[in-house]
Amino acid sequence: MIRAGWLLAAALTVWLLLVAPAAARDAVATVRAPDGPGPAKFDRVSVHKFGPATGDKVLVLMPGTQGGAGDFTLTARYLVDRIAGLQVWAIDRRTQALEDTTVFRRALREKVSLQHAFDYYLGWLAGASPPNHFQFLDANSFPFARQWGMKVALRDAHAVVRQARAGGRREVVLGGHSLGASLTLAYAAWDFGGRPGYRDLDGMVLIDGGLLGSFDAYDLAQAKQAVADLRQANPFSDLIGLGFPEVAGLFGEVAGLYAKLAPTEEATTLQGFPLLPADLNPPFAVTDRALLGYAFDRNTSPLGADLQLNGGHLAPSGDPRDWIDGGVTPVRRIAETFGQEPSNSIEWYFPKRLTIDTNGADQLRDNAVARYLGLRLLHTSQVDLPLYALQTDLTGGHVLQGARRFIDRSATTKAESRLVDADPQESHLDPLMAVPPRNAFYRTVVPFLRHKVFGAVSAP
Repeated sequence: MIRAGWLLAAALTVWLLLVAPAAARDAVATVRAPDGPGPAKFDRVSVHKFGPATGDKVLVLMPGTQGGAGDFTLTARYLVDRIAGLQVWAIDRRTQALEDTTVFRRALREKVSLQHAFDYYLGWLAGASPPNHFQFLDANSFPFARQWGMKVALRDAHAVVRQARAGGRREVVLGGHSLGASLTLAYAAWDFGGRPGYRDLDGMVLIDGGLLGSFDAYDLAQAKQAVADLRQANPFSDLIGLGFPEVAGLFGEVAGLYAKLAPTEEATTLQGFPLLPADLNPPFAVTDRALLGYAFDRNTSPLGADLQLNGGHLAPSGDPRDWIDGGVTPVRRIAETFGQEPSNSIEWYFPKRLTIDTNGADQLRDNAVARYLGLRLLHTSQVDLPLYALQTDLTGGHVLQGARRFIDRSATTKAESRLVDADPQESHLDPLMAVPPRNAFYRTVVPFLRHKVFGAVSAP
């Protein structure tokens, strides 16, 4: 009995040392990227890796417009628990190197208070006096970022995919959300020094995005005008319109932190901030989580449809009024997504050139627009990869129309594809955050990966 007990203890120790750490891996790594416009310190991307270090299958995911690697945290943790040997690698674009997230990280570790974090990032603008505070970037110091378009993004993604292929890993799937889905199709058709991008991949996952009519398209005149306008403009998108690109990221992460760490407290600090846009501020006192839900729910959000989800509604009474879940995405999962580090869910400095190039790449052809923008879309007809595509209520059916056009133009077949219509139940952000039983993406992408890509692989 003593010997049996010793053997059992030894076996448990080995399992804890070798199996448990690998299964629980959740860490950020840096991948060296090709030389690009600007100083060499920007020639790198951060990749948040989930799943067993010994996994031989990798799903690489790219975020959408204004999105970060943190968009995929909930998704990644769900998938690696349900597909044996799967790793999920979420990419942060090279712009992430410009973000100052130090105080956000300290707040999550409870090294500083929420009020301190607020004052550091935003409160100083309204008269708070922290010992030091966040500094807005001078866009004129980053003129090279006007060239951070599709060529740079895909070369960076190529470096990540190549690393995913290393170390004996057998299968790599590329995917993304929104613009990240558009980049996925472009990657497959792209010519990397004579080698087609699709040859690096074993499948593609498009989450409410794509090309071939999925979103906007530029003709040659529009592309030339957009490039001309960009030459004198801020290289980064200003989502909120206050003149500082990083404000959207600051507001989103501050609101996420308050909703995560103090969900039922009255949102006094945020609602009393004079620079909070009026249409993001209900006309009565609400809780921290209610303020966050109000900002993103499709029934109340003043933000664009590409920043909305089906969450719930404000309570009809109360002081402060709380949030009532009623859609597919509970407010706690919104808070988990927006209130996180070391990867966050909003790209503070989204390069406008990437939108220009994506609009120019819409037809996935080596046409006049692509040649003017320097887009190497040479291999569309040869792509023969299993394709997954899901659409929400965002585009009125254009995402799946684009996916079907891709199947018609490429060597990909309907038999190896899975097209999912989640309209009207889900809005654009829901596939990333909706609770698993009501998440059409979660329910359908797992069998697609298991059976159409990885060959009937089992659950862990």
